[in-house]
Formats: sequence, structure tokens, C-alpha cells
Amino acid sequence: MVQSRAAPTQMEREIPVLLVDAIEARREPVIFRVNTQGAVTPRTESILVSEVSGQIVEVASNYVSGGFFHKGELLLRIDPRNYQSALKSAQANVARVQTQVAKENALANFALDDWKTLRDLNASTGPISDLALRKPQLAEAIAELTSAEATLEKAQEDLNRTSIRAPYDGMVQEKRADVGQYVNTGSQLALVFATDYAEIRLPITQRELALVDLPSADGSSLPLPVTLTSQVGKIQHTWQGLIVRSEGVFDSASRVLYVVAQVEDPYNQNGQDGEPLRIGTFVTANIQGRFGGELFTIPRHALQRGETLWIIDEHQKIYPTDVQIVSTDEEYAYVDGGLINGDRYTITPIDQPLPGMPVRVNTSPKVGNVR
Repeated sequence: MVQSRAAPTQMEREIPVLLVDAIEARREPVIFRVNTQGAVTPRTESILVSEVSGQIVEVASNYVSGGFFHKGELLLRIDPRNYQSALKSAQANVARVQTQVAKENALANFALDDWKTLRDLNASTGPISDLALRKPQLAEAIAELTSAEATLEKAQEDLNRTSIRAPYDGMVQEKRADVGQYVNTGSQLALVFATDYAEIRLPITQRELALVDLPSADGSSLPLPVTLTSQVGKIQHTWQGLIVRSEGVFDSASRVLYVVAQVEDPYNQNGQDGEPLRIGTFVTANIQGRFGGELFTIPRHALQRGETLWIIDEHQKIYPTDVQIVSTDEEYAYVDGGLINGDRYTITPIDQPLPGMPVRVNTSPKVGNVR
């Protein structure tokens, strides 16, 4: 029975064909962009210190961490009574010395008149000496007046320094002294920074440097536009800025060149809408670069070994081709050679592809440069 049983039916097994997505290559104008990252820092940061000694008797309502202020606005006041007394004393001393100068000037004039009268009576009278004309005494009185006026000026300045005023439009980052506290000359009162501009130091490599035209030191070229983004919660916020300068030297350790971007009015103090660009925020920067010409924009994941594309021919078979890459970024490679307009290439990663392997193209193919 075993020997006489019917042979099993044999069916030819169909080899499955891989389904891939494809893009039709087309040349399009490309403007290079450089992506980098950096932290937001203030343009100007200062430590306010006391130039006089005394007890703090008054502080402004915005003299708190995070408080905004305007240039010239009073932030705090040191007890001015001792300095007011010193000013009055200096004013009195100036008035006294001014009287002394006037007195010496009058005596000098009297001495000159007396000498002229004596000369008229006695023609043989010799020239009068400076001492007889009281010139040394007058010079001494004028010197004392100059010294007294300098003391008065210092007393006035010391009194003015009891009022600590904002050096620019800005914000208090850290308060280091408060009302009732006695401070000495040189005591730190607050850490403040300017809010008219924020700056971001952005590193770029030597390769990326060839893709951008940095502003020249003499100001003959325009600043470069830059787009800054940061994720705040679940929302991505965007700010526009300008690359205004570079630091001019490559970092010896990291071999990058730092360029500086500026964002005007980061805290929206001029009534602008949108999320403030807070100091310390870590942002991603997209810098506008040079015009690269007509190039193919290829998704980087479509390349194997960094430079090989798999072309799909008219018989739905794939063949490798090496392309000439001009530049790359995080997502795309920009190709100038190895392709012609109309070539279709697969963007689906294929495990161990072989030349001539048949594929099925997705019925909804992607066409052109997808960005």
C-alpha cells in the first residue's frame, strides 16, 4: 500500500517580491542650511555694588529676582543722612574760602594802589615785589578754594551714590541685599542683565563654515537670518534672530567656530506677542546658508554606505549607483551627480539587496524632492 500510494502534488512556490516606496529624482534649487544648538545668554550682565557705606533704607517693588526695570530707575536707597551732612559742611567750607579769596584779592588791589601812590611821590622807588602785592597769599586762597570745591563735588557724588539706579533696561537675576542691611563700599547688591537683546553662541564646524557667508568684521555684509526653536512643554516655540558676528577663532579643543546670534526684545517688553525667550533656554538654531544651485535632495536613510542609491529600472528591478554628494544635514543629502531627472530610487531600507532584485513599487509613490 505504501509503495502503491499516489505521489504528492508538487506546486511551484512563488518567491515573494519586496514592496518598496520610491521617489522620482528631480533637480530643484537648494539653499543650504546649517543646524546647530546653543544656550541663550544675556548681552550684558552686571553685578551692582555699593560705592558708599550705610544701611539700606528703601528698595523698589521690582527689586526682586525676576523683576524688570528701566534705565535710570531707582532700585534701592542707602541712608543718605551722613552724606547730606558732609555735603552741607563742604558747601559751608566753599563759602568760607570764597570769602577768603575775595578778601585776598581786595588786599592785593589795595597794595597795588599804595605802591602806585608811593611811586608818584618818590620817583626812585624800585619795582614792587610779589610779596608786597600779596600774590602768594592770593594764590594760596585760590588753591584752598579749588580743594574745597573738589571736596564739595565728592560730597555731592557720594550723596548721589546713595541712590542705586538701573544702568540699563533689564531684569534682576539675583537679589543679594535687602532693606535694613548694612553694606560697605564694594558690597554686592544684585546680579542684573540687559533685556534689549539676547545672545546665543552657536558652534559650527569647518565643513559647515563653507556653507554660510558669515557677517564681515567691517560690517560690509548683512547679518544672516537664523530660526531658533525650543520645546516648552508639548509646544514647540519659534523665534527669529540674526547672526551678527563670529568669535574669529576655532576652539582648540572642539575644533568649532562660535558664531553669535542676537534676538531683539527676548522678554517682549515692547508689547510683542509670543513666548518669551528666557535666558538659559536651550535652543536649536537653523542658519540660512548659501545658494547651492540645482541639486537632488535625497533622504539620508535612502543611501547605503553613505553614497549608494538603489535605482528602480523600467522592469521593476533595482541596481546600485554611486552619487556625488555636495553636502548633508541631519535629514537629507544634496546630490549633484550620479542621477538624472526622472530616475526612480527606493527609499525603503532593503536587507542585503542584490543587483537585479525585483521589487514592487508602492501604488502611491512619492515624486520629487520630499523635504
